[in-house]
Amino acid sequence: MPWFPDFVNAAELARKQTRVEGHADPVGQFFAALNDGDARTLETVWPGEVAVFDPRAGEIRSRKELRHFVHVNQVWLGEQHARAETIATTRVGGRAVVELLAWLGGDGQEVAWPVAVVAESATERSVVFRTYCSQWPVDGRRHLRPPILASADTPLGDVVGHYLAALAAGDADAIVGTFAPIGYLREPIGTHTQHTGPGELREFFTKTFAAGGVHLEPCVVTDDGVRCVLEYNCVAWGLHDVPPQAGVCVFDRGPDGLLSAVRVYDDIEAPAA
Repeated sequence: MPWFPDFVNAAELARKQTRVEGHADPVGQFFAALNDGDARTLETVWPGEVAVFDPRAGEIRSRKELRHFVHVNQVWLGEQHARAETIATTRVGGRAVVELLAWLGGDGQEVAWPVAVVAESATERSVVFRTYCSQWPVDGRRHLRPPILASADTPLGDVVGHYLAALAAGDADAIVGTFAPIGYLREPIGTHTQHTGPGELREFFTKTFAAGGVHLEPCVVTDDGVRCVLEYNCVAWGLHDVPPQAGVCVFDRGPDGLLSAVRVYDDIEAPAA
């Protein structure tokens, strides 16, 4: 999973609530060092701890692992001629979520790759990054992503709660009813899998529910009142027990209280119906 310059913004957003006025900005310095590729400066600019939960590299905590991670990804980014744009940011307290659309052009044809990163800073000296994406745009395969967070008893009301209830029940009509007339859902594997309006959404969810409803266990919620970001574990799909898998879903609420957009970041594959 590559590091993009936008991660500096994620660190800054997460850090704002815990920063002491007048102190140095070790988080921003650290990610500047990552983007510059100068791993030698890590020990001097990062006095606390940084942890990374990455779909490909797994859990990274030691400085040696971080240096290797940065180097490998910088080489890969160069080979892919990668560029990225920020789609949306959400911040509540010491947690920030940055959604990116990366463009990979290593084989001469650009491929869109949706990526979401959660940056959580409990103190000014430490930060945790949790990255979510499908690896299908990269290698044409889906990869099992074990849970990285424990489930939590997090009540979700309003339209987000209605969406999750309909998703678990496998009720296509009910879930389409949670969307605004021009609302859309974007699948994890790219912009070409965006479904807009009641007709496309009903067709998508009818196919999705062929194997039954999808049960997501809430873990962490970042909700600023307009946008709700749910980190979850998918634990069941219809009558099929699936290996618990981590993901994140972003819900944009429209002015009418309905969903204007749902963007999913995971690598979960539907079981055979």
